[in-house]
Amino acid sequence: MRITSTLSLAALLCGPCAASPREASPPPASPGPGPGPGPAPAIPVGSSKPLAWRLVWSDEFSGSAGSSIDDRKWAFDIGGGGWGNQELQTYTNRTSNVRQNGHGQLEIVARAESFDNRDYTSGRIHTAKRFTQRYGRFEARIRVPSGNGIWPAFWLLGDDLDRAGWPACGELDIMEVVRDFSVAHGSAHGPGYSSGKELTATHKLASGSLADDFHIYAIEWEPNEVRWYVDSTRYERRTPADLPWGTRWVYDHPFFVLLNLAVGGDFPGPPDDTTRFPQTMTVDYVRVYTR
Repeated sequence: MRITSTLSLAALLCGPCAASPREASPPPASPGPGPGPGPAPAIPVGSSKPLAWRLVWSDEFSGSAGSSIDDRKWAFDIGGGGWGNQELQTYTNRTSNVRQNGHGQLEIVARAESFDNRDYTSGRIHTAKRFTQRYGRFEARIRVPSGNGIWPAFWLLGDDLDRAGWPACGELDIMEVVRDFSVAHGSAHGPGYSSGKELTATHKLASGSLADDFHIYAIEWEPNEVRWYVDSTRYERRTPADLPWGTRWVYDHPFFVLLNLAVGGDFPGPPDDTTRFPQTMTVDYVRVYTR
């Protein structure tokens, strides 16, 4: 997303960004059933051997139907105000917006309803102050919703957000899907390359929509290199050599994980008469690995 601020970090975050941070400016005070298959093996260029990864953190969302998130692993961002991207929803901590479904999955649900002087509600959760990691493979198996003005995202923000601010903290957007739901976007935001100048690439399905089924969205992040994947396809690689002149690589410290479903905003535009609500982003699991 564009950088967005997690309210729990004093409105310093943004949201995933495609053209700007998941939330580019501070938000108002206050970014199949059952466990899926393991990660697609990472195969380096020129090699036929998968690299070895060790699982260090995960959520398989095995709670009972209608239960909230595991607060030992996740916290909520709550509120409206646009989240730096002119988004239209208010994020809540209600189980009508964020819940486990009893089938080993998390559902983030965007609804058209009047709430806190806004016309939509949805959910946004993060692992700040609960789990952070520098480097590794971060992946989630997700079935995205689809519709004009719908903006699902899976992304990372630097854990120094509350000190360095955005985009100096760094942001890695693992998955954003908007407008054309056959296309996944992967982006890196940092100082001097954000808000429309981010490093970004896309992966387009050969046929169909990403909303038709679950897909694995992942990055493999190592010193001086980040690689983006959809399922087993690597479609983007970034190194310090890709940065604009005079800017710096800020992906050398721990980041935390975010999941959210925005409505409207600068990147997707607003919903229209063809957009049906509720819209649900279903997350089968989130897993984080290290070497």
